[in-house]
Amino acid sequence: MLPRFWPVVVLLVVPTICAGSRSNSAGPARRISLAENEKKIWRIPARDSQFDDVLHADARSRCEDTQPPEALATPNPLLPAAKDGTKVKVSFIIGIDGRVHSPLILESAGPRGDRNVLRTVRFWRYRPATCNGVPTETEGKIEFSSR
Repeated sequence: MLPRFWPVVVLLVVPTICAGSRSNSAGPARRISLAENEKKIWRIPARDSQFDDVLHADARSRCEDTQPPEALATPNPLLPAAKDGTKVKVSFIIGIDGRVHSPLILESAGPRGDRNVLRTVRFWRYRPATCNGVPTETEGKIEFSSR
């Protein structure tokens, strides 16, 4: 008998449960004005007021003792022979590990010459530059020519 009456039971029980959940709410919803909502959204976080501005000159670290990078292994790349003298300029970063990072061709000698230069420069090794005895990254630029 129960299987026949279950739709009726559902129709009687569900509205009762829904009505009960509405009566448990804390009361009518209070409307919040737009100005109050904006104050909540745009309030300044408390942590911003804990820090004072630092003058730019004081913000920079000072290096009294600097040492430039020292080349350990820098073989020359093979450039294609040309009558007019091929030139390739390359810029790169010498990392704190002494390896070359981010080599970039500044003046090109064609795809083959550029590829040879980049391949060679990536394997160069340096003793990194230091600032007060601490290894630091440095930028290097070099020009190769086939003369």
